[in-house]
Amino acid sequence: MGNLFCCVKVDQSTVAIKERFGKFDAVLEPGCHFLPWCLGSQISGHLSLRLQQLDVKCETKTKDNVFVNVVASIQYRAIAHNASDAFYKLTNTRSQIQAYVFDVIRASVPKLNLDDAFEQKNDIAKAVEDELEKAMSAYGYEIVQTLIVDIEPDEHVKRAMNEINAAARLRVAANEKAEAEKIVQIKRAEGDAESKYLAGLGIARQRQAIVDGLRDSVVGFSVNVPGTTAKDVLDMVLITQYFDTMKEIGASSKSSAVFIPHGPGAVRDVTEQIRDGLLQGSVHQHPNLL
Repeated sequence: MGNLFCCVKVDQSTVAIKERFGKFDAVLEPGCHFLPWCLGSQISGHLSLRLQQLDVKCETKTKDNVFVNVVASIQYRAIAHNASDAFYKLTNTRSQIQAYVFDVIRASVPKLNLDDAFEQKNDIAKAVEDELEKAMSAYGYEIVQTLIVDIEPDEHVKRAMNEINAAARLRVAANEKAEAEKIVQIKRAEGDAESKYLAGLGIARQRQAIVDGLRDSVVGFSVNVPGTTAKDVLDMVLITQYFDTMKEIGASSKSSAVFIPHGPGAVRDVTEQIRDGLLQGSVHQHPNLL
């Protein structure tokens, strides 16, 4: 009906290419336009001004000889005031963009190692965008944004990378565990040394207290019992300790059988042995006393 009344409708976000006798005449904006078809005017086609997206998957090789599939996403649209160039200069816009993407990616990625390619995705995308912007602007298209959405190595390469990463993490874990065990052993050794040191101090103080007690006992007994000597008091103390020791051995439920000579003569022998041992120790410590 519109053609009958020489009228044509152009939808929103779309422009129409008007020709007259087969020659470009004008770009019609969205709305209703008078089109005198009887005077040779006609609509050659329509061009969308909407944002379009093209996903390009390109296989290439990195510097360390790893084949990867690089997936680039190109967002582009036709420029309204250059609609005639976008309509007449290119027959297949998507193929043209894909060719430029292949060219830039295959020129950029082989200069990088695989790890660097992952780290420099934005640099690769910027290089693709700059090249496309420079080339496609001459055809009436604007490159809005270029994204490198994925870099896919071969499945065997990904498995090897995961194994390398896992091995590195296991090595770090082993080092941390060994360091922790080292710290535990050091702390245990320090604690054992401190414990032995304190035990030694306790034993030394105990022996010092025993010596002080014996000295006080000898002095007190000699004063209270006239005619006794320090030797007599010491013999009596040694015999008392001997009986106390025998009592503790007999009272202990976990003690093994101990066979020692027992009797008045044996007590005298024990006393003499203890006294001789003390005297010999004194001689070794103070040789000048001889």
